[in-house]
Amino acid sequence: MQTAAPHWTFLSNHAHVLICIAENPEIRLRDIADKVGITERSAQRIINQLREANILVTEKNGRRNHYLVDVEQELRHPIEAHCKVATLLSGILSPQKVSHIRKMFLEAVT
Repeated sequence: MQTAAPHWTFLSNHAHVLICIAENPEIRLRDIADKVGITERSAQRIINQLREANILVTEKNGRRNHYLVDVEQELRHPIEAHCKVATLLSGILSPQKVSHIRKMFLEAVT
């Protein structure tokens, strides 16, 4: 027996977009939207908000974007403000992947 897809999830679309980018820093906007289940316009809005919050940096690589995630940024809601982006990502991605994301960000900004 197959169950219906849930109408809600524990993580927000912002978290889902961030996780998609952390998994694949060269992911296309269309692929993010498909994976998260939102429109491309919504995905773009979320990416812009993550950029404005200094969580994401976008570099152009030809016609494609390459994203860098600052895992040292603090989460935004008062309930989770004591945690960093790395804490969130570590719950989903491997510790090695989160360390690699941190290293790539630091190399790019220094």
